[in-house]
Amino acid sequence: MRLYETNYAKLLPLLPKSDQVGDHCIYCVSEQEYHLTIIESTRYTTVVELLLEAEKSLPDYLIPKMTIRLYHDARVAEVCSAQQTSRLKPRYDYPNMRMHQKDEKHQVNRFLGDWLAYCLRNGISKQSVC
Repeated sequence: MRLYETNYAKLLPLLPKSDQVGDHCIYCVSEQEYHLTIIESTRYTTVVELLLEAEKSLPDYLIPKMTIRLYHDARVAEVCSAQQTSRLKPRYDYPNMRMHQKDEKHQVNRFLGDWLAYCLRNGISKQSVC
């Protein structure tokens, strides 16, 4: 749970100022643009899409993309889907048909935490801070 709580705390300052569906922020990190877009917003949850704006020549499976759900009442954030995998299970038998790692969901959430920390240290917002 600590990972989900720290991801929530790291993600909050990066979100758009308004939590209206369709609002987005763009962050430049090492000459790459990451887009954070709010795709669903309710009283207790917000769903955000994180996407790397990449060259058109790259295939979809190489472009980082994940959907993150923030639970405001519990103050946690978890990755709901990553790349072409939706509904990540907490544990997988190994080996399995899709060759997921045993702790795939934990690894994806840890990757989110690493990316958020990197973005907070090195990212520059393309929007005004006002």
